[in-house]
Order: sequence, then structure tokens, then C-alpha cells
Amino acid sequence: MSSPLPPAPVRAAHVRASGVHLSFGGRPVLAGVDLAAAAGDRVAVVGENGRGKTTLLRVLAGHLPVDRGEVRRAGSVGVADQQLLLGAGDTVGALVDLELTAVRGALARLAEAADALADGAPGADDAYAAALAEAEALDAWDADRRVEVSLAALNAVDDRARPLGTLSVGQRHRVRLACLLGAGHPVLLLDEPTNHLDAAGLDHLTERLRAHPGVVVLVSHDRALLTDVATSVVDLDPSSDGRPRYCGGGYPAYVEARRAERARWEALHAEQVAERQRLADDLAAARNRLRDNWRPAKGHGRHTRATRAPGLVRAVHRRQEELTAHVVAVPPPPSRFAMPELPGPGGATLLRAAGVGVAGRLARPVDLALDAGDRLVVTGPNGAGKSTLLTVLAGDLAPDAGTVTRGRSVRVGRLAQESDSPGRRTAVELYEERLARSGVPGPGLGELGLLDGYDGRRPVAELSVGARRRLDLALVLAVRPHVLLLDEPTNHLSAALVDELTDALGSTPAAVVIATHDRQLSRDTGSWPRLAL
Repeated sequence: MSSPLPPAPVRAAHVRASGVHLSFGGRPVLAGVDLAAAAGDRVAVVGENGRGKTTLLRVLAGHLPVDRGEVRRAGSVGVADQQLLLGAGDTVGALVDLELTAVRGALARLAEAADALADGAPGADDAYAAALAEAEALDAWDADRRVEVSLAALNAVDDRARPLGTLSVGQRHRVRLACLLGAGHPVLLLDEPTNHLDAAGLDHLTERLRAHPGVVVLVSHDRALLTDVATSVVDLDPSSDGRPRYCGGGYPAYVEARRAERARWEALHAEQVAERQRLADDLAAARNRLRDNWRPAKGHGRHTRATRAPGLVRAVHRRQEELTAHVVAVPPPPSRFAMPELPGPGGATLLRAAGVGVAGRLARPVDLALDAGDRLVVTGPNGAGKSTLLTVLAGDLAPDAGTVTRGRSVRVGRLAQESDSPGRRTAVELYEERLARSGVPGPGLGELGLLDGYDGRRPVAELSVGARRRLDLALVLAVRPHVLLLDEPTNHLSAALVDELTDALGSTPAAVVIATHDRQLSRDTGSWPRLAL
């Protein structure tokens, strides 16, 4: 949604947040965040799901007040968040007009100022100069053409009369992103803009962001985009001292710095925990000596017992004081993703598709066979039928042509591209129900390292988009599938989790099929066979 703030020259665009604190329901979401960006800066905001990345963008846009701290910005702001305000009955044209509100307003004010100047109205010269500067800052005359270029490059619907309700979620988001790229806002705040883009769309987005003369603040799981675009990184993940981290060397430098800091953090925490355990063991040993070993051998007198006891008591007190004084000052590092052990029975084909097709959605017949340990990446532009194929393989959609056969007792797990509608049940309740229904033993939700205890106990409707995506992954893994079908698995997941998930997928004995446009994931799975649709 476009901000009503008046435009400013691109060279004057800036965004600054100082000491920002924000809590929801008494739970801190942002704590001491500092961010500064001027024209030409492209700041990546990263962190695990639920750490406040989307919240920070809303704060920078002026949509959320802060509890403490200060936020300043100059220049009109274009915001691409993960929600669309318009309804199914609105049209593509209405969405374009909404996102070009600042452009339409600037041209209207320029026309009014020109009329006033022609009429010789007092102060008309200054008003016209201000209106002209506003329109020039947005390059307002060329905005519609830029939108059309981006609509074509992003493979987005350009029929202005088309109702939004007839478009997929991905199509609606591509239309809105094209509008923002064409609107000329000096400040762009983008939340997961690569979702629903194919290779051509990703290339266009990268080119436009690199060429943007103003400010870009970007939240994205797309590691390739962050590498190609970001000039600096703000990391909202918990750190050893509890404060967000800033890295000014671009994304590759940030990744290296994060890896080194994580290693130091883990080593210091382990060292302090080990020292505490040593002190606890010393105290236990001293207590045992006081209880059992201070008594002299039979036949020794009362005097010997009396002189030995005080020394042992003092030793116990001293060790107790040492243990009490020892504080584990370094908090435990965040948990890592732990892939459950998936089955990989050999000797028989797990799943086979023969001549599979779906009218209007998967036109080209597909043949494939999956054995335990097989890997496959499904590629193709938007609309080629990648999601449809995975839905058919999972048994959730009957093909119009061809057949799909599965081995006896073969379990298939499919991660859909979008989450189901959230409800009021908690993540733990849904996971445990799925586990019980599967009839196979599996790890508890907390053991996967995907959701912390707080999110696990909250109603799913209250979770962030990223946290719901983590829950979706957990629900798929709960059945311990023999075949794992993953549709855009990196969507809404943090870069760190994606790295951990990628490593786990490479080593699991289950068969794995991935449909993705994620360029870094495609590179990381470069040795896997490809199926191009």
C-alpha cells in the first residue's frame, strides 16, 4: 500500500530508526533496533521467523507506533507486504490505481497548479514549482509505462478489468509488485517480494532494485537476491548480548560474520555450562564426603571425629558459594532444525507416474518413477504446472490423463506453496493430532527446532506467515513420509533455516521432489536430476 507522505527528491530519501522498542501483549518483538539508510542504500532485514521483520517494515512505513525510540523518513513510501487490502470483487485496474495513488495525486496537483498559474492566482509560481518538483521526484508521467513493463517482465496479468478474485495469490502479488516497481517511490519497503516469481521475474526484480536511486529496505528469504542486491544487513535474530546486529559489508560478509559469531557463542556457552557442571559435581562430592566419608575407622575416638567434621562442612559451604556465584552469562544459542529420521525402504519403486496430465494446468504428459533416496527438481515458468504435478503425485488431485501408483504402505508428504486458512487451534494441538492420525511414532514438535514453545502454544491464526510456514513443514514431517514433495519450500523461511533444511534434504533416505524458483536452492541442488515442464 502506498503511503500518503508527500514525495521528496530521490537524493533526499532516507529512513532512520533509532533505539526502536515494540511489544505485543507484553512480549518484546523489537528491542533496540537501529537502522539508517540514505539514497542508494539497500538494507536487508534478516532473522528467524517471528523475530519482527515484517513488524519493522510496518514501523518504518509509519503503520505501527513504537513503544520507545524514533523513526524518521523522507520521500513517499511504497510498501509491498504479505497482505493485499483489496477484495476479490476489485479489479486489476483498481489495484494499479491504489498503488499509483501518489503518482495520480502528484499529476492532479500539477494540473491544478498549472491552471492557477495561468489564471495569475497569488502565489501560483511557488505552488507550481512545488507541484512540478513532486511530479518529477516520482517521474510521474512515465509511471504507467513502467508498470506495464514490469507487468510483462513479471508475467503478471495486465487486463485492467480482470477481477482479482479470478487471479491466484501469486498473480495478485505480481501485479502489486509491478505497480510498486513502476510507481517511482523514493523509498521502497519490500516484504518477501520474490515469492511467486519465476526466473525471468527474479532477474527483473534484481535489476530494478539495483538500479533504484532511492532507499530499499528488503525482507527476503531469497539468498541469491540478498547477495546480488543488499549493501548492508540488519539481523534481528537473538545474539549473545540480546541486541540486533548490523553488518555493512553486504550479505556474503554478513553470512561469514554470523557463522563466526555463532561458533564463538556456542563455545562460550558450552564452556560456562561445563564449568557450572564441574562446580556442581565438586559440591556433590563434598556433600558425599560429609555424609559418608568423614567418620574415622572403628576404634578412633570422639576427638578425631570432632576435628574432621568442621573442615568438611566448610568445604561444602565453600563449594556451594562457588556454584551460587557462577552465572552462565551467555544465553543458550538458538536451536537448529533437526530433520526426523525418514524411512527409505529399498528394493521397490515408491511412486510412479505414467502419462500424467491435467487439462488446462499440466498439458504435457509426465512420466517419472521414484525410489528411496531419489532426488528430483521440477523446473519451469509460472503456470507450467509444477504445483499441479506435486498435487497429483500426492494423491490430492486426480489426473485427467495417465495414472499414479504408489507402493503398499508408502507415505507421501506434500508441502503446499501456501498455508491452509489459520484457525484457533494451537500449533501443538494440530501437530499432535497429525502425529496420532499417522499411526507412526515421531518426534515432538519442540524436537524439530522449528517453533519455540511460545509459538507452539498460540492459536495458528496469531502466528506470523513465516511461523505458519514452519508449522506446515512440521506437519508434513510428522507422518515421516517415504516421499517428500516440497512446493517452493524456501518461501517465508529464514535464510539460516533454509541452509539447514537444504543440508537435511541432501542426506535423508526418503525420496525428495522439489519445485522451486529459488536461485540459491537451485544452485545448492545442482547435482540433482531435473524435470523441466
